[in-house]
Amino acid sequence: MCYDISFASDIESIHDILPAIQIQGELRFDPTFHKLGMSFPTWPIVVNKNNRLELHPFVWGPIPKMLNTPDKVKKQRQMFLNARSEKILEPKTMWTAIRHQRCLVPVTGFYEYREIPGQKNKQAYFIRIKGQKIFFIAGLWTLSNSWDVDKPDKIPTFTIVTREANSVMKQIHNGGANAGRMPMMLTNELAEEWVKPELDDSQIKEILSFSLPSVDLEYWAVNSVRKAHLDDESVIAHVDEIGIPPIEV
Repeated sequence: MCYDISFASDIESIHDILPAIQIQGELRFDPTFHKLGMSFPTWPIVVNKNNRLELHPFVWGPIPKMLNTPDKVKKQRQMFLNARSEKILEPKTMWTAIRHQRCLVPVTGFYEYREIPGQKNKQAYFIRIKGQKIFFIAGLWTLSNSWDVDKPDKIPTFTIVTREANSVMKQIHNGGANAGRMPMMLTNELAEEWVKPELDDSQIKEILSFSLPSVDLEYWAVNSVRKAHLDDESVIAHVDEIGIPPIEV
């Protein structure tokens, strides 16, 4: 699934795509080359409120009502970092309950791991959309209960929508229980559609049926982002791919 993302740009770059967007509250966000979902970071999130696009700081990782003790939150919250697109319109799921609370997650790229035959450790890749400084991943948001004593009762949180991978991402995300998935990457046009409040279920389904073509992606092998590292350009530096089978487009 999608647990590692990057926003190595400035907030102003979002204005280049969404000129009418307004920043709400005190949004302090330093560019980052990598954040791990399991650290439940704060992220700049685009929402539509009263037909006005706004940028707010939301926390990655909803806390559903079933996680009603600090111990349950600690053990199970990471299960809600992603929402499968197939579940969003499925009755009696958490995601269909908040399907009208759609948002955009701006990123400059994301990371995924590939199993290589004969290699003990998986190979990390950095992936982004060709020719775009930033792009948007579809998300859902909700107000979650907070179990932290220094936070208010309710905190705005978000999840990243994932879908079946395209041919390139199937080759990269090829192992583990959630193999063959990728984040729900949107074109700029679909991003604006995704956050329109008047969408009905058929229109939501139509957007969720979109799969970014493999040819629109660029990607390369990098060092593991699950190990200690500096938060700078070295995180996305190319590494030697000798011995790694090529990815077929």
